Amino acid sequence: MQGEFEMSMMGELNNFLGLQINQLKNGTFLNQPKYCKDVLKKFEMENCKEVATPISTSCYLDADEKGVAVDQTKFRRLIGSLLYLTASRPYIMFSVCICPRFQANPKESHYNATKTILKYLKGIVNVGLLNPNGVALNLVGFSDSDFARCKLDRKSTNRICHLLRSSLISWHSKKQACVALSTEVEYIVVRSCCAQILWLKEQLSDFCLKVTKSH
Repeated sequence: MQGEFEMSMMGELNNFLGLQINQLKNGTFLNQPKYCKDVLKKFEMENCKEVATPISTSCYLDADEKGVAVDQTKFRRLIGSLLYLTASRPYIMFSVCICPRFQANPKESHYNATKTILKYLKGIVNVGLLNPNGVALNLVGFSDSDFARCKLDRKSTNRICHLLRSSLISWHSKKQACVALSTEVEYIVVRSCCAQILWLKEQLSDFCLKVTKSH
């Protein structure tokens, strides 16, 4: 009883590890505005120009062996900060996940690519995820893949997301394990998407069963 009383006195959850949680009438809104501004200030980009996309469609990063080297520690710190921001901004996942491939020997071109993501974030500081109320309990998955976009090994990259009740609950961007033909690439990403859906269905079934038993 004492534990229940202490929990009720805390009220609704508003902040959790830099993630701002707003309980609205039409749903729950998740955002990281303060953390985003802190990252921009930390890397001296708070006054930068905004851009419309986190990465250019013509941007194909490679090892850039002849490029100018940059501070490895600073580059890794920036990557880590951007990865944490994907908690409320899944639309930068693909762009962010490309950059760590070069963290062992980062060049100026790689650092400029990460700064482009910061320029994009500058214009969407207050954007986040809305988990709406009163929506049918449907589990839907979406998948996509580029074809041999990585110039280092010609592997393709999967992009997958899953929605429950129109709420984004799972997403990732990951390079495929093997080099595939154009027709095989889509089969690989769909297989991965379906495997994740089956796992999520199993977890939801277990959760619903536990809730039923508790009542």
